[in-house]
Amino acid sequence: MASARGPMMPSSGLTASGYVVARVRATVAAEVTGRVIEVRIEEGQTVRAGQVLALLDGSLARVEAASAVARANSAQAGVHAAQAQLEETERDLVRARSLARAGYVSPASLQSTTSRVSVAAAQLDLTRAQHIAARSDVNRATTQLARYEIRAPFSGVVIDKAAQPGEIISPLSAGGGFTRTGICTIVDMDSLEIEVDVNEAYVGRVSAGQKVEAVLDAYPGATFPARVIAKIPTASRDKATVRVRIAFDSKDARILPDMAVKVTFLETRT
Repeated sequence: MASARGPMMPSSGLTASGYVVARVRATVAAEVTGRVIEVRIEEGQTVRAGQVLALLDGSLARVEAASAVARANSAQAGVHAAQAQLEETERDLVRARSLARAGYVSPASLQSTTSRVSVAAAQLDLTRAQHIAARSDVNRATTQLARYEIRAPFSGVVIDKAAQPGEIISPLSAGGGFTRTGICTIVDMDSLEIEVDVNEAYVGRVSAGQKVEAVLDAYPGATFPARVIAKIPTASRDKATVRVRIAFDSKDARILPDMAVKVTFLETRT
């Protein structure tokens, strides 16, 4: 919360202007091209990580997933049949060996039975491999189908809704501008901080952890305590400034992304 103005630490006389920025901010887009059939969010709505934000038409993907499951079930049945066939030929081989020892089965017949066991074992290995491939197809089709549900990558607040039902969404922008690339923009309000540019001649008076007083242009009568996170280790050649990141000491519902802010750096008492 903002603090009322009271006894302050001596000011270093250094002030700077900047903006409130969100360190965690994302435009949520689709991984596949499809027609939007439902949008479940509005601007200002709070969403949680993994929440479904929109649905695309996945009719064909559902058919492909069902077909992959059917092939996997068929392959599983083939494994069971091959297993039964191998067990039967193994029993035949046991009987053939017993009869061969008694002289009732010729060596050629015993060899034929042994060969049938080998063939049945190879057939079982083949059907098992086919089943593994079919299950892999199921996983791929299921993963592809899940892409038609667009989910929130993290918890936050929707600040922009960019798509409506009936529109086409694609991971890449299409020619003519008729295909959208995003559903909405989400901001993690817990990641809000300040970025200001400090003249490089005075950046030596700024240090990590230093206390700061921030005043938003929207609320000129309120002071928000903050502290320096870090100085970005590069300077702007055009502006002769160094960017400084500043964290708010506490959350406040009045603080919004892209608000203009002025900060005063305070000296540390000794």
